[in-house]
Amino acid sequence: MNTLFPKFSKKRDGVNVINEQRLLQQVSQLVLNSEICTGCGVCVDACPEEAIVLGLVGAIRRGAVTYAAPVEIDEVKCSYCGVCIVMCPFNALTLKVDGEERLPIIEKEGFPEYDMVAEIDDEKCTRCTICEEVCPRDAIDRDVPAFEGSDPAGKERQLAISTKTTFKVDTEKCTYCGICGAICPAITVKHKPFTAESGKVEGEVIWDETRCDACKVCAEACPVECITVEREVVTDKISGTVDIDQKMCCTCTWCSRNCSDEAIKVEKIFEGDIEFHSEKCPGGCSTCVEICPANAIYLPTPKPAADMKGEKEPTIAVNKDFCILCGACVNACPGEDIIVMQRTGIRIKGKETDLFIKIKEKLFTKRTSKVKEETSGQVNLKMMGKV
Repeated sequence: MNTLFPKFSKKRDGVNVINEQRLLQQVSQLVLNSEICTGCGVCVDACPEEAIVLGLVGAIRRGAVTYAAPVEIDEVKCSYCGVCIVMCPFNALTLKVDGEERLPIIEKEGFPEYDMVAEIDDEKCTRCTICEEVCPRDAIDRDVPAFEGSDPAGKERQLAISTKTTFKVDTEKCTYCGICGAICPAITVKHKPFTAESGKVEGEVIWDETRCDACKVCAEACPVECITVEREVVTDKISGTVDIDQKMCCTCTWCSRNCSDEAIKVEKIFEGDIEFHSEKCPGGCSTCVEICPANAIYLPTPKPAADMKGEKEPTIAVNKDFCILCGACVNACPGEDIIVMQRTGIRIKGKETDLFIKIKEKLFTKRTSKVKEETSGQVNLKMMGKV
């Protein structure tokens, strides 16, 4: 029976790839969520043991390959330090030590972390739906009640805002004809027993404020004009909260750029530039569009022939406002020198350690979409020099 330590293993559990190191008194597991992983390759540059390599990013992210993850981790080379977890922009990695999530690199060495700026000003936010709809990463947590406009089973629309409604009936004028009660579910007209002793119709008009939306139809329909309805708006902001899940946010700025209330502030974690040489792009390929985690790459709308004026129509393009310089498109592109990317800055908080400085140097290396397979299953990128 082999009792030597350390022992290593790898297994798949649904979308998770679990890499395990078992010591005599400690078990460490580095878990990769292959569904969240974009193949950006930041972890490849960050790993101090060079235990992570890129896989077939484009094919895997497009679903053409289902048996592998966008990156491959060597469970034997891995030191289970947690650097890749800290540096992953998409929180696709988790480290568990004896079943508990831990980050030894933070605990022991004070390794810096991303300085995430992704916040919503609750006072300015009107609880609209735009940020939730444009977010490419499902990072918007919109905890707002459903109303009948979007869900037939939702709350009635009059409950969306806070109001104070007053309803008055001039009993001197009212004939208790019952028209208002027949029209509106918020009004009930109750008659006293009809008796020859009085020889007239008597009763009361009962109003339910919770069901009234102050539409004033009752007042307009009243034949003797004895009803008065007035509504004061206490607040026109619907109830609920809208927040950003920073674990899911990739800082693409889709939400902040489209917020009509200017309530959202997002700062990208990477600075730099990216270029697309569409003239080199093979026709029919849309790999980068399909795998871009920030929805920053698109197929340009075809121009009318009369507007071309001899120019070649681009087959691919990027909106730099939304590009986060993650590098996934560079890794996935099957063409040569079509995409060129270079990072020049990283938003971090904490002291830049020697290890981080080495990692930053790798991240700042200019990359292009020239892929090569030196070893089967191990894909590298052509480097074009350093800053």
